[in-house]
Amino acid sequence: MNKPLLAALSSLAMAGLGATPAVAAPQPAKTAAVTVDYSGTVSLSNCSGSLIRFPGSMDNDPALVLTNGHCLETGFPEPGEVITGQYSWRRFGLLDSSSNRIGTLRANEVVYSTMTDTDVTIYRLNTTYDRIKSRYGINALTVADTHPVAGAAIKVVSGYWRRTYSCDIDGFVYRLKEGDWTWKDSVRYTSACDTIGGTSGSPVIDTATGKVVAVNNTGNEDGETCTVDNPCEVDEKGDVTVRQGINYAEETYQIPACFTTGNELDLNASGCTLPKP
Repeated sequence: MNKPLLAALSSLAMAGLGATPAVAAPQPAKTAAVTVDYSGTVSLSNCSGSLIRFPGSMDNDPALVLTNGHCLETGFPEPGEVITGQYSWRRFGLLDSSSNRIGTLRANEVVYSTMTDTDVTIYRLNTTYDRIKSRYGINALTVADTHPVAGAAIKVVSGYWRRTYSCDIDGFVYRLKEGDWTWKDSVRYTSACDTIGGTSGSPVIDTATGKVVAVNNTGNEDGETCTVDNPCEVDEKGDVTVRQGINYAEETYQIPACFTTGNELDLNASGCTLPKP
């Protein structure tokens, strides 16, 4: 995983890892990029994240924050574990377009968290989108409800480090295995997105739409096979590929279908495929 900060500081002293670029996917026609900055991103105590909304969210709905499952303050969820409705009083530093911290947001609930099939935590805040907009002038990032596209230009925006990585989606991984966890249909970056510890939970933003298409979560640091901090790719036949220095994210397009009126989680909603408790 792109480790939470305390577990990653020692890696910062190392030189950049020798990445082995993956075979490039076919490139789609490029469209004009939108401006992607830090507005709507957040910093956690040990990770990055983003203030998010869904296509059906309303301005007076309780606001949500997206980060990784492995950034959950109570520790990594176990394989097969799904956490919903857990009390939280976590704080998030809200950033403006220039990466200045302009306020503190507070959660009151872990709405959903898992490291099974995906690697996400979604927090509910004690305020609404319109109140955040009125006080800070910040809009939430919209989570796309369609599958990302290979070859699309993306930016990984870290609220913790106030650093942005620019690259393309190289392709998709049938199964990404790391330690005891397995993730499905993961995003593989081209080598330019050399994310580090503390970037965990960063939104992956499609520069053509400005929408969140994935959440940054891991990379193979040492060339090991399927160990913690060294995920491996497993294809439909069970063949394993290791790409040292290549980093990954988990798709988010499936999340909006699981939220209904008022940003309420409904894992039984039509089209919702997120793992259930």
